[in-house]
Formats: sequence, structure tokens, C-alpha cells
Amino acid sequence: ALFIVARTAQLIDGRVTFGETHLFVGSGYIVSVRHGPSTSYAAVRQHWESCPHSLAKGEDFVLYAILDFIVDNYMPVLEQIEDEVEAIEDKVLLKPMTAPDIERLYMLRRDLLRLRNAALPLVEVCRRLTSAELPQIHTAMHPLFRDVTDHIRTVQEKIDSLREVLAFAFEASLLVGQSQETANTKKLASWAAILAVPTALAGIYGMNFDSMPELKMEYGYPVVLTAIAVICTFLYWRFRKNGWL
Repeated sequence: ALFIVARTAQLIDGRVTFGETHLFVGSGYIVSVRHGPSTSYAAVRQHWESCPHSLAKGEDFVLYAILDFIVDNYMPVLEQIEDEVEAIEDKVLLKPMTAPDIERLYMLRRDLLRLRNAALPLVEVCRRLTSAELPQIHTAMHPLFRDVTDHIRTVQEKIDSLREVLAFAFEASLLVGQSQETANTKKLASWAAILAVPTALAGIYGMNFDSMPELKMEYGYPVVLTAIAVICTFLYWRFRKNGWL
């Protein structure tokens, strides 16, 4: 008899939760025992019982049908995650990520890695099922198990691409945040430079020295105010032209 363990996955409350299916396969029988989150296999049974010709191929065909069903159920989980990843992509360039956004991104990457680790061992399972060491599996069934392997590879590629997109989204968010910080720094530096002019002039003429010649000028006050206004206006125009303000 054969004993096979396959990991199942479902998306519950935004998190990927995992279960296990234990398959006992022998001459004339196959028993499946489900633990944890998993879609019922009643649909598989009803489908193939309506096709007696396919079901007559034996218990190894039923094993293929269950494994294929388990792998196919990874895709709805990935599709829901993909929708959320696309929403993150659309938002990441508009504003930097908040702490809850970064936490959610980390959880998605972690769940995708766990899903990859759950799905990938089935490649080795299918390889063993197509080897000559297992006489319980008919040679005619080998292409079907290879087809399951191809589906697992597709799931793996999709998981890897989603994890890569999430990594790029995080990096893009950091760049957006740094860009905004740089822009704010430029604005602060520009206003500091503009305010430095009246501060410097007011500081100079605020010194209490008796021998300051400008203190006796009749039009000294309006001249100084005019100089402050002209210099500050020029600096504002210059910073505005350079895109700092």
C-alpha cells in the first residue's frame, strides 16, 4: 500500500491557513483523511462517479484526481492574493506605506513562502509515483501525474512572481518616502535661507554700538526694509525656479 501526505491551503480572514490530507492507497481501495482547512472532495467523487469509464481505470486514477484537485485549489488562494498585491501596487506610488501596510506586506510574503513550501514537495511525490519502484501505479497513469507536476510548477512560478512584486513594492515605497523627505528638506532649507536675510540684517542693526554710521541715515530704515524685500523676493524666485519651493 501507499501512504501519501499532501498539504492543502485556504484563505481565511486574509491569512493562508494550511491543512493536511492523508491518502492510503492499496489494491482496490483508496482512503482520504482530511485534517485542518480543506475543500471537500465530494465534488471530485461526484464528478468521476458520473464517468464510470474513467473511474474504472483504478485507484491510481482516483489518486491522480485528488492530487490534481488539491493543486488546483492553490490557484483561488493565489488569485485572491494577487488582487490584493495589485491594490498595493496601485497605492504604493501615491504615498509611502504606513506601519499596518508594511506589516500586511510582510505577512503576504510570509504566507506565500509557506504556500510554496507546502506545494513544492508534491513535485517529489509525483516523481516517485511515476517511477518504476511503485508497481501499484500503472504506467498509463504516469503522464497524468506529470501533468500534476506541471500544475505545481505553475503555482510555484506564480508564487515567486507575487513575492517579487511585493519586494519591488516595498522598495518603491521606500524610494517614494525618501523622495518626499528630500522635497520637505529642500523646502525647509529654502525657507531657512530666505528667513536668514532679515534675521542677519536685523541682528546687525540690533547691535548697540555708537559708531554705526547707518544709524544716522534719514532713510536708513526704508532702505533696509527694501533691501530685505528685494533679496527675499529674489531668493524665493530662485528657489521656486529650481523646484525647491
